[in-house]
Amino acid sequence: MRELSLNVLDIAQNSISANAPLIEIEVLEDTEKKELLIGIYDNGKGMTPEQVENVKDPFFTTRTTRKVGMGIPLFKLAAEQTGGHLEIRSEVGKGTRVTAVFKTDSIDFTPIGDMNSTVLMLITMNTDREFIYRFGIDERIFTLSTEELKAILGDVPLSEPSVSMWIKEYLEEQTQNIRGGKRYEIT
Repeated sequence: MRELSLNVLDIAQNSISANAPLIEIEVLEDTEKKELLIGIYDNGKGMTPEQVENVKDPFFTTRTTRKVGMGIPLFKLAAEQTGGHLEIRSEVGKGTRVTAVFKTDSIDFTPIGDMNSTVLMLITMNTDREFIYRFGIDERIFTLSTEELKAILGDVPLSEPSVSMWIKEYLEEQTQNIRGGKRYEIT
């Protein structure tokens, strides 16, 4: 995939398909180590150890709509091309944790893309789920929790256009703050 945000979207969709009521996404950069950690964690149906091994194979998928599954293999490849790695931990009935570490100083580092739009789309199109999104650079981190938003909004759905616009602006503002006042750039 051309952007890591699209990998996140694909893997989060797997979490939704696994009936996960809670999906956590974190994008954390360590500038001293020159590493970017991207994690997608859920409390869905989980996988057996055999399924965890098979999911790294592009010719394995549990989906019936197509015969190949490229999300995890491409995410793994993107991490490994930078000198990083991908780890999947899963337990049946408890959920799955997909964590990828990328070396940001590698010439093969895939651009992050528009993570804010990815998160916004996931939240507004899956209002029956809870999402927690963490974005940070070094010690500067912000968290967005849909559970907290729903508690404040009451009966107003997160897909309501004015709420969606607020979430979009909030993500952009917080991302800019984390980046030290620099406008969010798709790198």
